[in-house]
Amino acid sequence: MVVEHADSFNGFNAPNSVSTLTGHVLMTQGTMKVTGDLAKIYFDADQQVSRVVVTVDKGKLAHIEQMDDSNNLMTGDADKLDYDNINGIAVLTGNAVVHQQNHGEAHGDKLTYNTNTDYMTGDSSSNGIVHMIFLPKPKTPAAAKPAAAANAQPAAAKPVSASSTPTTPTAAPAHASSASNPPKEQP
Repeated sequence: MVVEHADSFNGFNAPNSVSTLTGHVLMTQGTMKVTGDLAKIYFDADQQVSRVVVTVDKGKLAHIEQMDDSNNLMTGDADKLDYDNINGIAVLTGNAVVHQQNHGEAHGDKLTYNTNTDYMTGDSSSNGIVHMIFLPKPKTPAAAKPAAAANAQPAAAKPVSASSTPTTPTAAPAHASSASNPPKEQP
């Protein structure tokens, strides 16, 4: 994790320690960006960032965003963000929303998002619900499909050679007629 900005810092990079960033916190790691008002950075025994807990002032939301391997943007907002830097797990609690570009979104009291695999789980309090929207996979227009299969010609038969061992020519693959496989109707 790289601290890009904070108004103040309290702590040090030591084994098994915690440092605190306050005010307009911005941290990055690769394509991931985390923002909030207060961040506690936990270091493990090897002085590596193992965990980051981000909270915000009332009326604001902690924010995380990251580009996935398909170059789709994932954004998450909540009252509190607890990011496990070792396993790539972001736990968003309180008014949590995760939006996955071209995939959908989820709302709940607690959403857990794996930044490595895009796997997500959701929970809500006894009074609430988890609300999810799944976007369908974009359809490929029929005109864009290759016509090579429709125009394919059977391979020419090889001539039989004159040898002492008889050879049997192989049959060309059978093609289904249009009567047995009628075209599908488009909605």
